Amino acid sequence: MSNSQNTNCPNCGFEIDVNELLYTQLEEQAKHKYQEQLAAEQIKLNEQRAAISAQGKELEERIRQGVNKSLEQETLKLKARLEQDQSERISAMQAELDDKSKKVVALNKAQSEIEQLKRDQGTLRSEIELDTQRKFSKQLEQESDKIKLQLTSQAELRVAEREQVINQLKQQLSDAQRQAEQGSVQLQGEVQELAIEEWLRSQFPLDEIEEIKKGAQGADTLQHINTISREGCGTIYYESKRTKSFQPQWIEKFKSDIQTKGADIGVLVTEAMPDSMPTLGQIDGVWVCTFEEFKNLSQILRESLIQIAQALVIQENKGDKMGMLYDFLTGSEFRMQIEAIVEGFTQLKTDLESEKRSMQSIWKKREKQIDRVLLNTNYMYSSIKGIAGNAVQSVALLELGDDEQDAES
Repeated sequence: MSNSQNTNCPNCGFEIDVNELLYTQLEEQAKHKYQEQLAAEQIKLNEQRAAISAQGKELEERIRQGVNKSLEQETLKLKARLEQDQSERISAMQAELDDKSKKVVALNKAQSEIEQLKRDQGTLRSEIELDTQRKFSKQLEQESDKIKLQLTSQAELRVAEREQVINQLKQQLSDAQRQAEQGSVQLQGEVQELAIEEWLRSQFPLDEIEEIKKGAQGADTLQHINTISREGCGTIYYESKRTKSFQPQWIEKFKSDIQTKGADIGVLVTEAMPDSMPTLGQIDGVWVCTFEEFKNLSQILRESLIQIAQALVIQENKGDKMGMLYDFLTGSEFRMQIEAIVEGFTQLKTDLESEKRSMQSIWKKREKQIDRVLLNTNYMYSSIKGIAGNAVQSVALLELGDDEQDAES
């Protein structure tokens, strides 16, 4: 039953069924009313009978006193008249009594109808309670479905938000790694000699960069130096080595290749420097440097050859110009100039290595943050799925694979 059919007593707080109370009050009022009417009518009938009886006695007394031995016929007439009058009154009273009896019958019928109403009330109450229970169960089921749907939607949104955050963190990490490694990729490439050629072409577009084909005799790359005003200012020959240890026999072979190609300067670019020479320098007239030192060295050597070529043009008629060029390139002054310039770039390399180590520390920290986000997301997804069950759609990235399930079992 709904709360609107019940009420509580203001004095004792007892719960009262309003419908049952109304039926009881109506029944009691109807009974009391009909009983009062029946009692009143009975009293009036008795009073009327008493009055009639008193009137008859009084009339008889008057006849006796007033007539004093009247004729028997008059007495009979009077008696007949009295009897007729009494008969009429009795008939009237009888009719009235019959009417009262009908009312009593109606009252009994009303009582019977009240009993029937009470029985109907009980049946109706049961039907109402059953209907209320059905409606309440249906509403409860609807509310439960609504709550499940809301939980599912919220869970999907939270999982989507977590996936978005994870994707953003992964993208940021990927961007940071790409930015940190971009310089190294541009400098080295997949193969060191290809990186040397690409860098020379990009830095000196006027020069002719000649690639020595794989399998051909000689080093890797020839750089024919040109300027806007003059071509053939000189030639630099590059040899690339990417082994773990430096081999002294490389120098002799490279010097032979330099003479064969007629190059002015030879540069050996190697990952493993000689034990006696940790930074760039000359060995038997061949410049030896790392890939990081190659850029600065190539710029300096190129500019030196251009200046020497210009000086040779001015001193074109001097027979010792080739000796001067060789003496200058192999002399200590030129070497000291090159080493002074390269020292600054060596410090730059040290700073770059420090930055790389710092970036690696940042990457490790971000990887741990991403792992923590993934772990918390997995915990949240498992908790929601434990509550909502199959109502939550599965997220493939957060589900255990077959191998993991076998390992757990």
